[in-house]
Amino acid sequence: MDSNHLTAIRDLVRTFVNERDWDQFHTPKNLACAMNVEAAELLEHFQWLATGSAQELGAGKLLEVRHELADTLVYLVRLADKLDIDLGAAVEEKMVLNRAKYPADQVRGDARKYDQYKS
Repeated sequence: MDSNHLTAIRDLVRTFVNERDWDQFHTPKNLACAMNVEAAELLEHFQWLATGSAQELGAGKLLEVRHELADTLVYLVRLADKLDIDLGAAVEEKMVLNRAKYPADQVRGDARKYDQYKS
């Protein structure tokens, strides 16, 4: 997996944080909380919509969703940085585990949790 984009985002966020002397506030706990607050703000845009498609959201809400996604990603990348976790490697590792949990030939078209489908 090419993690150049994630590295660029990490470096951009590091610079932003360092320019403001905010690293002192960016504990893993605080970053995890902030990420979840942003994810909740993202979810709020979809509340009560039938599907949340781009058409249903409309241009204005879609821009707000874009910004909430960015906020959530910033905190995710920052948390990974503080914990020295390579997100690209973590995704690759997790996909190996997911492939074992959800064999494509057994779960294709089935959205149930791994422990609910027939072997």
